[in-house]
Amino acid sequence: MKQSVHSLEIATRGQGLYEFTSTIREWTSRQQMQTALLTIFCRHTSASLLIQENADPTVRADLKAYFDRIAPEDGPYEHDSEGPDDMPAHLKTALTQVQLSIPLVNSKLALGTWQGVYLFEHRVRPHRREIVLHLVGE
Repeated sequence: MKQSVHSLEIATRGQGLYEFTSTIREWTSRQQMQTALLTIFCRHTSASLLIQENADPTVRADLKAYFDRIAPEDGPYEHDSEGPDDMPAHLKTALTQVQLSIPLVNSKLALGTWQGVYLFEHRVRPHRREIVLHLVGE
C-alpha cells in the first residue's frame, strides 16, 4: 500500500466554477499507482467542490444562478462581518461539499465521459483556494 499527499492552489477571479481536472490527472499519473482512491479536500468554508458536466458551459452558468437564487446576498443574515456575500457563501458550501472521492482504476481517474472536477467559488472577490489531494492505493 502506498500513499501520496499534495497541496495545490487555485486562484479564482470571483464567483463561479473553476475546473481543475487536468491538474489532478497529471498529479495522479506521476504517483504511478494502478488502483487507488483519491480524496480531494477544499480547506475553506466559503468555497466547495463539485463533479459536474464539463462539456456545456451553460450547465455551470445555470448552477451558479440556481445557488444565487437559493442563497441571495440580500437575505436576512446575522453573519455579515466580511460583506454581503459572506453568509450566502457559507450556505452554498453547506449545500454542496468540501470533499470528493474518486477511484483510480488502471492508473486513471474513474470519471465519466463528461465529468470534470470543479472548485466552486462562492465569494465575489478573487481568492486563492488551497486544495489537498490524498491518494491511497497500489
